[in-house]
Amino acid sequence: MANRFIEVIKKKWLRNITLTILLFAIIICAYLGINYAVSLVNISDLDFTAEKIYSISQTTKDKLQDLEEDVTISIYNMYDYVNDFAYKYANLNEHIKVEELENLNAKSDWKTNYGVTDTSSFMVIHTDVKEKILYDYNLYTYDYTTYEEIDITEESMTNAIIDVTTEVKPKIYFATGHELYSEEYFQLLEASLISEVNEVEYVDLLTTGQVPEDCEVLVLTALKEDITEAERDDILDYIENGGEILLLLDPNLNQIETPNFQEVLDEYGVSVSDGIILEGDSSKMMYSSPSYVISTINSSSEIVKNISMDLNICMMNPGKLTIASDEELEEKNVTSEILATVSDQAFYRTDLEETGASQVDSDEDAAGATVAAMFTKEVGDDNNSKMIVFANTVFATNMSIQIDIQYYSYAIMLYNNEDVLLNSISYLTENESNITIRKTGETVTTYNVTAQQTRIVLAIIFAIPIFIIILGIIIWQVRRRKK
Repeated sequence: MANRFIEVIKKKWLRNITLTILLFAIIICAYLGINYAVSLVNISDLDFTAEKIYSISQTTKDKLQDLEEDVTISIYNMYDYVNDFAYKYANLNEHIKVEELENLNAKSDWKTNYGVTDTSSFMVIHTDVKEKILYDYNLYTYDYTTYEEIDITEESMTNAIIDVTTEVKPKIYFATGHELYSEEYFQLLEASLISEVNEVEYVDLLTTGQVPEDCEVLVLTALKEDITEAERDDILDYIENGGEILLLLDPNLNQIETPNFQEVLDEYGVSVSDGIILEGDSSKMMYSSPSYVISTINSSSEIVKNISMDLNICMMNPGKLTIASDEELEEKNVTSEILATVSDQAFYRTDLEETGASQVDSDEDAAGATVAAMFTKEVGDDNNSKMIVFANTVFATNMSIQIDIQYYSYAIMLYNNEDVLLNSISYLTENESNITIRKTGETVTTYNVTAQQTRIVLAIIFAIPIFIIILGIIIWQVRRRKK
């Protein structure tokens, strides 16, 4: 009788263990099956981060909402997060498709055209007629001031899609020959303009004899000497034909004579000072330095259109813009708009031997002085020439600016300097979809998992749950025997 009882107990024990193992197997299969089904339908991940860094930004949605050309994102050997991000684009617009390539057998032309190999990591964004390749290293950049990696996956992919679906890119020319700052100082601005699907070139008007016919915006920067009469006439002809200008002026600290250049400015009724603006309001200066002047862009301006936040620029020793009277502007067929001013506590300094941070007797009040403005000049029937002018060049450069004892930053990266510059170009090229606040690259912390850490993770996922289940069965059986 006892043996029969023990046999029954053993059978129940075996049956319970078998059922438990079967139940555990069902749970694992269900888990794997659900994950496989989810991967097939590409359900978007939920993004609970405050900055929505894992979501498609509203900027991208606005840029691609009218996309009507079929685009394919072909991905090969990329990180899983890149693949997942690509499918977010496919969910965003029905004209965007994603294909994950297992090999390059059918893409041998890419090996020839781009030099990729079977071990490369890249994606090709293409239409029937155009394509652009993005390597894995094109999806991040490096901040040499903080020594951190910055993720720019969305920016790179969005601009690549726009690039392959845009037939004609606006042509931006930087005038050279008399500039105070060489081309190297504008490398970051140039790269940003190109990423916004513009073409950028540098032009010496004495060489070309005219502003190129395909010039959409002519960028003029601070001068070390006056332009020639021939260059002046070329620019005046460009204005009369409705040309657009972005003018980045520094104060004329060396008081060089620039009568030819001033004739260009006179077309719009504006001039820049010889002295500099210093801030007296501690909330309008960076790190308690009066020469780092912070100004807010006029919220009603077209260059901040549809942006529901203030955009601030930080200028370094800006000059003061003087604008002609309304009567004089009317005679020139010009209308003006103030884009940015300084605070009521700002002051104007011409004695540069004075290095104090506070206003002295030789300084003048500069309350509300203008440091950025926009002008529209009527040059014919239904034809206008627009010019946006900032009383500073440095804020648009990649000049290294000391933030504190340890860190430096590029001037163009301070506050909203880059956004305001790009929005200005977008306005001048009538590309309103690019007038926006751009998604900030997020810091990426790389975590390399060791073999030991992998074993620990697997133990946590599988071994511990199994141990708990077995322990539970043992405890349950022990309690049953005690009854």
